Amino acid sequence: MDEINYCNLLNTKRDGRMPSEFTNEYHVHIIVRQGKITFSDGKQTFTSKKDDLVIWQMSNTIQQVAYSEDFEADFLIASGDFLSRFNPEMVWASKGFIFIRINPSFHLHEQSLRLMNDDFALFCSRLDQPDTPFKEEVLGRVMQIFLYDLWTVYSAEMAQMETTDNAARIFLRFLSLVQRDCRRQRDVAYYANVLCITPKYLSQVSRSVSGLPASEWITYYATFELVNLLNDQSKTLTEVADMMNFETASHFSRYVKKLLGKSPSEFRNK
Repeated sequence: MDEINYCNLLNTKRDGRMPSEFTNEYHVHIIVRQGKITFSDGKQTFTSKKDDLVIWQMSNTIQQVAYSEDFEADFLIASGDFLSRFNPEMVWASKGFIFIRINPSFHLHEQSLRLMNDDFALFCSRLDQPDTPFKEEVLGRVMQIFLYDLWTVYSAEMAQMETTDNAARIFLRFLSLVQRDCRRQRDVAYYANVLCITPKYLSQVSRSVSGLPASEWITYYATFELVNLLNDQSKTLTEVADMMNFETASHFSRYVKKLLGKSPSEFRNK
């Protein structure tokens, strides 16, 4: 198939290209079909074999890549702009981003492998179609399906994840709590208390795993919920303020102005 500069699906044997050729300009999603690949993310070394999924984010430092002589893989590449443009959901995207940083390689069990294979086949089918004025948009919708399926795979892997990294376990638990409670709880101390650790330690854990303090993740998730509620015209501003646990309209208005740069009514009527 002709190479498209924003998204493509390649096979190492058919196309004579290797995933490591694309690490600086694309996100790379690899399904190992045969042989093995070894690589380092700068912290530890990973070895991936048949039916393993490997994901190299552009923000990751991928080095010391080595392939076995019989290595074969299908791999999907996507530019950062393309992935951002068609990202359908921010909450799971952030959880997936963190999960991949901790686990850039893991084994696909039967159901998960079937999902990924179906999505790769759909990419192949759409990439092989003649160019149309809407080809990028169509591929973007396929990317959205792929991301939803990928997050479905992550959800199962997160629930079963075994890691010796205590900070990673705490952080993923923290993200789950924030996703559940951020409408009504936006203080680091609340989440630290649920996790039975100090607020200072929670922020240290958050910085060590994600590079951001715990407060920024709370704000990130709360903003996502706030925007969804404000965009729901069936809810009054008073109802939105109550759902976000604000006791007064003035406090709610100041909070929205700080986060979104507009008052609640200005944002809704933008």
